[in-house]
Amino acid sequence: MMKRDECLKALARHVREEAIVATYQAAFDWMRIALRDLNYLSIGAMGLASSHGLGLALGRPDRRVIVLDGDGSLLMNLGSLTTIAASAPANFVHLVFVNGVYEANGSHPLPGRDRLDFATVAHGSGIADTGTISTLEAFEAEIPWLLTGPGPIFRALKVVAGEPSPQDYAYIHGAETRARFRAAFAR
Repeated sequence: MMKRDECLKALARHVREEAIVATYQAAFDWMRIALRDLNYLSIGAMGLASSHGLGLALGRPDRRVIVLDGDGSLLMNLGSLTTIAASAPANFVHLVFVNGVYEANGSHPLPGRDRLDFATVAHGSGIADTGTISTLEAFEAEIPWLLTGPGPIFRALKVVAGEPSPQDYAYIHGAETRARFRAAFAR
């Protein structure tokens, strides 16, 4: 199994002009690893990262949008998968970090976590390009496709927590942070 922060470090080595939509623990880890103006950080809207990312992808079809989601967050809004499939944005990538717990809320276990297969759910929702990745080597090999392949693309990444990241809510919710993202996304 991979550490989430190691996956994010591998992704950060390749990301350039892509917009990153990250939520909860993935957002805190991404901030530590790749603080940049094209980060859309979503805390306090559990389950909505995929919807926010979809809106951004539809609004800017010329820019790749990568959602860094958690399994607990996605479980709160599984209906977004059918909307993503129906909209079929070619620039949309949805990465779900699967650790079987609501990590942001005390690591309480997800219901059905031993049976739930997010890639199968995404495929059944109509997203054709889905899969599950369990090793860092496999994830690194997949990154070029994630950055260039036609979307929507969905990957469930089997992870454990990595190094703890600072939880800077003031930065995430800051008006200046949002303004920098809007300006960078509009360019």
